[in-house]
Amino acid sequence: MARSTSILKILAPKPLLTTAGCNLWNCSSHNVCRRNSTAFMSTQRKHIERVSSTVNNKINDGMPRHRRTSWTISSTFRGQHIKQHRMLSCLPLSGSSFCYDVAAEQSRSFSCGRQFSQRRDLRDHMPQVDSPATDVFKKPLMEPQGVFKGLETDFPCLARVKDTGPEPAYQKVTTGYKVFRSMKPFHLKLNKGVLPQIDVAYETWGELNKERNNAIIVLAGMSASSHARSSVENMRPGWWERFVGPGCAVDTSKFFVICPNNFGGCYGSSGPSSINELTGKPYGTTFPIISLEDMTNALFLLLDHLGIDRLYAAVGSSLGGMLSLQSAASYPHRVGRLVSISACAQSHPSSIAMRYLQRKCIMVDPNWNKGHYYDQAYPKIGMKLAREIATITYRSGPEWGKRFGRGRISEDESVSLCPTFLIESYLEHQGESFSTIYDPNSLLYISKAMDMYDIGEGFDSLEEGMSRVKCPVMVIGVQTDILFPIWQQRQMARALQDSGNEQVTFYELNSLYGHDTFLLDLNGVGAAVKGFLETEQRNVGIISKHKLRKEAKQTLPVGCPVN
Repeated sequence: MARSTSILKILAPKPLLTTAGCNLWNCSSHNVCRRNSTAFMSTQRKHIERVSSTVNNKINDGMPRHRRTSWTISSTFRGQHIKQHRMLSCLPLSGSSFCYDVAAEQSRSFSCGRQFSQRRDLRDHMPQVDSPATDVFKKPLMEPQGVFKGLETDFPCLARVKDTGPEPAYQKVTTGYKVFRSMKPFHLKLNKGVLPQIDVAYETWGELNKERNNAIIVLAGMSASSHARSSVENMRPGWWERFVGPGCAVDTSKFFVICPNNFGGCYGSSGPSSINELTGKPYGTTFPIISLEDMTNALFLLLDHLGIDRLYAAVGSSLGGMLSLQSAASYPHRVGRLVSISACAQSHPSSIAMRYLQRKCIMVDPNWNKGHYYDQAYPKIGMKLAREIATITYRSGPEWGKRFGRGRISEDESVSLCPTFLIESYLEHQGESFSTIYDPNSLLYISKAMDMYDIGEGFDSLEEGMSRVKCPVMVIGVQTDILFPIWQQRQMARALQDSGNEQVTFYELNSLYGHDTFLLDLNGVGAAVKGFLETEQRNVGIISKHKLRKEAKQTLPVGCPVN
């Protein structure tokens, strides 16, 4: 063992190290347990060796050779700073070198051979020596100002987040939904893909009237499930709990509300995690590439199954807003009204770039294994990083400035490479909490489908593609949205008008919550949606925000206030 290696703490954890564990350490001929490391700079090593030499001279002065011991100083890192120093004793007994951490309150010892000593506390036997040895136990070793302290060896990155600010109620849904299975071959738009059958999971609230004309389909974002609201089958709050229900924005006392899990997802609908009946194993990346048109077609297979020829309205947000738009374009005779919130008519390069980075995080995780990780190691690191990137696009700088500012996790902690600021801790928490509740392959497939979306594809212009939408439309955008910037909703509303649709309402919100506004702003989004769904439609064109809120305010009950 090289003499220049650094000295590390060798206190055995509970239970005592096994012989195999002990073999990770080596005892030199000088009875000092060392381990190879580059954690200390040469200046620190020299300082420690100088202190060790002083201690050894004091202890061994006048003692017989066979009773001499070799003491050395070991530093324990916490963050970037040396906070403790420990004295180690190595005694040559029975051919094995025993090492004691004498600074610990309950010291344990272990041998580098097969024998283990009993617990001993050597502090009572430590000789009292003058400076600098005694100073070691009183205060950390001091280095000249400006000297590099060495590499950080400990990263206590804990996701400590203050319970402030609203958050979406996303969860892993395993119960409470029904599943419709279409036994017909399902042909997909891209790559000549085909599935022998597909499943569509869904939940419903309210009652379908005799005319079967009061059905509203609520279409979710990328990572949400069919659980928009709590029910008898699943009492946990849904992702749109305050927006769907009796007297709420989507009033279940008036409408029969359906919320499906998106095709390609992982909460009951067919997706990469579904079992391929030909192999008996999950599809993984053998699942065909999907498009928003495919997802829309799957929705209308479900409506056929439920016996609903025409929807009263299709209401969607984020990905769901793109699907509601495509529903009205692909099935214009089957959609009575359209609400598209924080969505777009064609994906912009900035949004594509954000989603590309999320996919890249997952695909470079070795555990992703080209999409075949089921029943194996899960690509949690990649999924966590992907969600942290996504979270940046879901909220807004103004909210974070107000909510977190430059606040630190703890003013008492020294600066390290771990999260220092509350915003860092928030991202860490979001990534950790989401990393195991959604299937990574579903994220890859659905985000790719979003990137590929362009309602004007196959037409001479965006307006021509929009001309298929014949029903009254409400488009809602948020000024602070990073993922779907407000100009995209303006573009959608203008293109619809330019295509000849005279019943287009555009509602622009000024909210701190960015893209997540559709999940959190009951007064803004909820009032607008309720007013649009329950107001007789006319040739309104683009109307003002204040007029729309006034109309909505007249229809909202006490349970869904508008401030």
